[in-house]
Amino acid sequence: MRGKLTLLAGVCASAIAIPAYAQGTDNNDDENVIIVTAQRSNQRLQDVPIAVSAFNTEALEKQQIKNTSDLQLTLPNVTFTKGNFTGSSFTIRGIGDLCVGVTCDSATAIHMNDAPLYATRLFESEFYDLAQIEVLRGPQGTLFGRNATSGVVNFRTARPDLSGMSANAEAEYGNYNSFKLKGMVNVPIGDTVGVRLAGFYLNREGYTTNLFDNSKIDDRDLWGARASIRFEPSSATTIDLMAQYFHERDNRMRIQKQLCQRDPSGVMGCLNGRRDNSTTNANSTFVGVLTSREFLAANGIPAAFGLGSLYGPDVYANAVNPADPRVVNTDYTPQYFAEEWIVQGSLEQELGNGLKLKVSGNWQQTKVDSSQDYNNSVQNRAIYAGGLGTLAAAAAGGIPGLPASYFSPLASALIPNGPNGVLCTSLSETSGMGAFGANRQRLCSQTPQDFDRSNQDTESWTAEMILSSDWDGMFNFLLGGIYGKGGMSENSYYVNSFGIDYLTGLLGSFNALGRAGLAAIPGATPPPPGFLGTPFYRNNSDQLDIKTYGIFGEAYFKFNDQLKLTLGLRYNNDDKTVKARTTLANFLVPYGSTDAFASPYIYGYAVTGAPVASRLQPFDADPATACSITSTTTSGVLTSANVTGCELWQVRNVKFSEWTGRAVLDYQITPDNLVYASFSRGYKSGGINPPLSPVFAVPEGFGPETVTAFEVGSKNTFGNVQLNVTGFYYKYNDLQLSRIVARTSVNDNVSANVWGLEAEAIFRPTRELTINMNASYLNTKVSQDKLLSNPRDFGAGRADAVIIKDITNGANCAVASNTNSAAGVNGFVNQVNTLINAGAVTGNAGAGLQPTAPFAAGSGLNSTGAFSICAALSALAPTVGAGFGGVTVYSSGIPVNIKGNKLPGAPDYKFSAGAQYEIPAGNLTITPRADFIYTGKSFGNIFNGTINEIPSYTQVNAQLQIDGPDKKWFARVWVQNLFDKDAITGLYVTDQSSGNYTNIFTLEPRRFGLTAGIKF
Repeated sequence: MRGKLTLLAGVCASAIAIPAYAQGTDNNDDENVIIVTAQRSNQRLQDVPIAVSAFNTEALEKQQIKNTSDLQLTLPNVTFTKGNFTGSSFTIRGIGDLCVGVTCDSATAIHMNDAPLYATRLFESEFYDLAQIEVLRGPQGTLFGRNATSGVVNFRTARPDLSGMSANAEAEYGNYNSFKLKGMVNVPIGDTVGVRLAGFYLNREGYTTNLFDNSKIDDRDLWGARASIRFEPSSATTIDLMAQYFHERDNRMRIQKQLCQRDPSGVMGCLNGRRDNSTTNANSTFVGVLTSREFLAANGIPAAFGLGSLYGPDVYANAVNPADPRVVNTDYTPQYFAEEWIVQGSLEQELGNGLKLKVSGNWQQTKVDSSQDYNNSVQNRAIYAGGLGTLAAAAAGGIPGLPASYFSPLASALIPNGPNGVLCTSLSETSGMGAFGANRQRLCSQTPQDFDRSNQDTESWTAEMILSSDWDGMFNFLLGGIYGKGGMSENSYYVNSFGIDYLTGLLGSFNALGRAGLAAIPGATPPPPGFLGTPFYRNNSDQLDIKTYGIFGEAYFKFNDQLKLTLGLRYNNDDKTVKARTTLANFLVPYGSTDAFASPYIYGYAVTGAPVASRLQPFDADPATACSITSTTTSGVLTSANVTGCELWQVRNVKFSEWTGRAVLDYQITPDNLVYASFSRGYKSGGINPPLSPVFAVPEGFGPETVTAFEVGSKNTFGNVQLNVTGFYYKYNDLQLSRIVARTSVNDNVSANVWGLEAEAIFRPTRELTINMNASYLNTKVSQDKLLSNPRDFGAGRADAVIIKDITNGANCAVASNTNSAAGVNGFVNQVNTLINAGAVTGNAGAGLQPTAPFAAGSGLNSTGAFSICAALSALAPTVGAGFGGVTVYSSGIPVNIKGNKLPGAPDYKFSAGAQYEIPAGNLTITPRADFIYTGKSFGNIFNGTINEIPSYTQVNAQLQIDGPDKKWFARVWVQNLFDKDAITGLYVTDQSSGNYTNIFTLEPRRFGLTAGIKF
C-alpha cells in the first residue's frame, strides 16, 4: 500500500497541527498526489492554503475508519459524539453543535459531493464506495453551502468510470455475530455513459446485556444502496446523476448509560459530587412530585390517592444500575428506525476561453424514530399499592362523595384488571389521547413503564451555480450562488410514564368534578369525566420552513510563481418559520374522545372559577385559522366560554443576514514548501427556542453566532518526510449554547476565545515502512461575563441558600439570604412551609412539608434543601422574609458566572500514531499495521467541574492484511479498541423535573473479525 496511506498524526513536542492525508507523502509521483476540492476546484492537497484532511477508500480501510465515530479518532482537534435526541455533534477546534432545537443550524457543515445536507443520517451509516472524505478545519465563510463556523465534512462518492467494466465485493464477520457485505459494479455503456451501483448490509447482535430478561439489546440491522450515472457527450461536458438510500430498523440504544449520585432527600434527584452507577430519586421528578400525598393534600385531593410520599421510599430506591456500561436493567426494549433518500444531479460545462460553469442540485428526505426506557431501569410497583387501591375503590363507588363515573374510566384505562393486575401506559401518538381514547393506544405490563420517543421527518432541496476561470494570467475568479428550501413536517419529543397517566387522569377527574370552585356558581354543570391532555409530555414542531440563499465569490491574484492572494466575500440570508407547541396536562379532555386537541375545554372549562387570564389561550392562536373566543365574566371570574377554531400552536418567524469572507496570502517557497496566513469569518444563523411549559420566563429566540479566525500554516515535503503545521486563533462571538429549562431545551448566546496548534506528519524511512503521526493542542475559554444557573447546583455553591423542589411542578428554585445568614434563609423557608401545612397558603391543610436539611456528605452542594412551593416563597419573601433579615427567591436558580470556563467537547490534547510494514512474500504482500490514539480530557457542558469532566482515553487498533497478486484479492484480520476501553465521548445533563441524571455516550467496545474481498 506504499504511497496510499492517510497521514494521521502529529509530530513535534512543540505541538503544532496539520491536515491528514489519504495518499501518503504527496511527492511528485503521480500515484502519491491527492486532489481535493477544498476551494471548489481540483487542487493538489499540498498546494491548498487551508487545514484540510483527505482520506481515500484505501486509507479508510487501512486506518479502520468504518464510520464517522472512527473518523474523529484520526483527526487533530476533532471530536464526534452522539446526542440525546437522535442527533450528534461533530466538533472541530472546540466549535460544535451545542444548540438543541429544530431551528438550530449545524456548526459543522455536512456535504455530499459539495452539496449541503440537512439533518442527515450519514453518521449512522457505514462508509462504502467512497472516492474520498475531506475534512476542512476552520470557518468556511465563502464557498460552502449554508456556511459553517467550525468547518466542513465533504463525502465524495465514487463516480462511474467510463474506461472499462469493474466490480468488487467484500464480506466481513466479527464478534457479536457481526456480518457485513459491501459491493460495487461499474459498467460503461458505449464511450459516453457509465453506470455504477454500490451497496452495503450490516447485521450484528447487541452490544448490551439486559438483566431484566437476559436479552441482548443495542443491535444493528441496516443497509444502504447507491446508483450513479455519468454522461460525457463531449470532452467539455460532464453530467452526473446519483440516488442514494439508507435504511435502519433495530433495537439500537440512543442513550448508552445513565449515571447518578443518588440524592436520598429527593430534592435534587442526583447530587453534584460524582457520576455514580445509581438511579435518580424518583421523588424529585415531575411524576414523583405531582402524584405525592403531599401535593394532593395541598390541593384538597385526598392524600390516599397518592402513589407515594416525598419523604418515603421511591420507585427507584432499590433499582439496579450495573457498573458495566454494556449492562443495563430495563423493562422496555429500545426501538430505532432511520431512513434517508439523497438525489443529486450536476452539470459541468467548459464554456471556452478558460471559463467553466457548474450547476448542481440536491434533494434530501430523512426520517428517524427512536424510543427507549427513560431511566434505563425498572420501577418497584409496590410503592404504588396504596394509591392504586384507593383508585380501585373510587372506581367501584366505595368512597363517599366521589361518583364512580368520574373514576371508573381512569381505572379501566390504567388498571383494567384491578390494582394487582397489569399497569397500562399511554403510547406516544399524535391524537393526544393515549390510553384514555376510544382506541386505547397503550402498553400494558406488570411493571410501571416510563419511556421517551424522539422522531423527525425532514425534506429539503438546494440548487447551486458556480462560474469559474482558469486563465494563465495573474487574475482568476470564482462566482456563485446557492438557494435552498426545506424543513420538517414532524418533529416530536415525547416522555411517557405510567405516573403521568395516573396524574393526568386523577387531576382531570377532580377538575371535572369542579374542585376549582365550579360548584359555587349557581346553575353550573361540571364537565363530563375526563383527563388533562395530553397524558404524556410532547414537545412538537408540526412544521418548520427554512428558506436560505447565498451569493459568493472569490478573486485570485497570482503575483508570480510563488506569491498568491485570495479574497472572498459572501452574503448570507436565512428565513425560518416554525409552528410548535408543548403539551402536558394542559386542558380537560373527555374520556373516550378520538382527538384531544378537538376538546371543547382546551382553553378552559365550559364554566370554571378561574380568572380569565389564567384559562384562556395558554399559547398564541395559529393566525392561519379563524379563532374566536366568547366569554362571560362575573366579578372578573370566567362563568362561561365558547372557543371555536383555536389551536394550541405558537407560530414564529425569524430572519437573519450576514456578510462573511476570507483573505489568504500564500507563498510557495519551493515546489514542496508552502507557507500561508489567512483571515476568515464564519456565520451560523440564529433561531427560535422550543415552546416551554409555563414555569420560567426565557427568551423566545437566540441570535446568530460568528467566528473571526486567524490562521498561519506551512505544508512541507522534505525528502521522505511530510510535515504540515498550523496555528490558529478565533474570536467566537455569540456561540449558541443549550441548557434545559422546564423540560425543554433553551439556547443562549455567549462569546469565547479559541486558539490551538496542530501537526501532522508522514515518515517513510524505507519503501516498506510508513509511519504516521498527528498531534494537536486546543485552548478554549468563555471570554465574557455570562450569568447562568447550573442545573446541578441551583444554590450556586452558597451556604446561605436553600434549594427548593417545587411540589406544584417538579421544577427547582432557590432562596438566598440578603445578609449572608444561613440561619435566616432556612428559618424563612421553614416558616413558609409551616404556613402551607396549616392551609394558610393553598387553603388546604395537611401537606406535611418538612424543614430544610443539609444534603448528603460528598454531594458537592453547600446549600440545604427542602420541598416547598416556589410561588408561595416569592409571594411571602417581602413580608415574612423581612423578619429573617431579607431573602431573594431565584425562580430559575442562583446564576453563576461562566467566564473562563472551557467549551464542551474540546479536548486539550490529541495524539495518534500508526505504523505499517509491507512484507513481500512471493507474489503476495503481507502488511501488519497498528494505530494508537490518545484523546485528552474535556467537559460535557459549559459549567465544567469534575462531575462534567469527560476523561481522557486511549484506543489501540491493529490488523494484518494479505494482498494477492496485483491486489486482486485480500484477506484481513483486525481488531478495534484492542483493550476494550469504555471511552466516553459526550454527556447530557437532564432537567431537574426529570431528576438531574446524566446520559453518557461511548465509543464501541472491542470488535474483532475477518474481512475478505475480491476485485474484478
